[in-house]
Amino acid sequence: MFKSVMLMGAKSALAFLMMYWFAWLTSATAHDVLPLGDGKISNGPEAGYLFACQQRFNPNAPGAHRRGDWIKGDEWYPAQKVTVDGAVAWPNAKIEITVEGGRRIVSANNLPLHETGMFPIRRDDDAYRYDRNPGRIEEQIILLDLPRVPKVANTLSCVPMGMIGFTLSGAALYNAVDARGNDAPAHEIQDKCNGHPQQTGQYHYHNYSDCQTDTRSQAGGHSDLLGYALDGFGIFGIYGEQGAELSTSDLDACHGHSHDVTWDGVATTLYHYHFTYDYPYTVGCFRGTPIRTQTPRFLGPPDRPPPPFGAPPR
Repeated sequence: MFKSVMLMGAKSALAFLMMYWFAWLTSATAHDVLPLGDGKISNGPEAGYLFACQQRFNPNAPGAHRRGDWIKGDEWYPAQKVTVDGAVAWPNAKIEITVEGGRRIVSANNLPLHETGMFPIRRDDDAYRYDRNPGRIEEQIILLDLPRVPKVANTLSCVPMGMIGFTLSGAALYNAVDARGNDAPAHEIQDKCNGHPQQTGQYHYHNYSDCQTDTRSQAGGHSDLLGYALDGFGIFGIYGEQGAELSTSDLDACHGHSHDVTWDGVATTLYHYHFTYDYPYTVGCFRGTPIRTQTPRFLGPPDRPPPPFGAPPR
């Protein structure tokens, strides 16, 4: 009898380990290869596409110097992609978020709370073979006046080139494509935190960064709030209800959905966006009414202007 119970216990444990291993293997495989987002720009809301305000792109615009070896056909392999070397700390990084009545004020200097690569990309960096970004990370003036509890608009809006949101890690968030209209995370070279600067020195992500802090503290293992889109809706990490990892196919045309989340400390049924590992990675269109922003304002020393770099987005 005792041996039978032991045998059943061993079989259950083995079955559990096999299920865990299979889940891990499936997840790892899904992240090792991703569909390339080139050409997936729409002129209206469409799931899996970027509803971009800019519809025509210059194939010769500034960007990556050459196509990466990690891009194979219509797929790309993130683990094979090079990153910009360096571990530069930013002790003066500042971000403050306050609530004033019905408004949420985000004030920051756009320096990240984590280390970054060394920019401009150096000639002795293996990344230089693929991307010669001359941008230098510089402080910016970030002041966003957002609705505290945003509302879904009657009409969905396109996303601009440049900043579409701001993250709690101090980095700006850009949409999924570069100045050529190609899949930016696949083609352009970022640092180990998936960030890099554009021509005025604005450090930004195009996709999810492991350097963001996601403790999955929301109910059921749902991801934490990682930032705000320009319409005021929250941008959460890659895990949804019951802690399930999300992909683009789980979300609507704007890359979000509605259910209960903790919002300003209170459980609230609210629309929100998610990061995913696959294109378009984050906000695909605006569900709310986005605020207008100005071109990033450079706060570097007056004797050293921002480096020239062609078109604003990278």
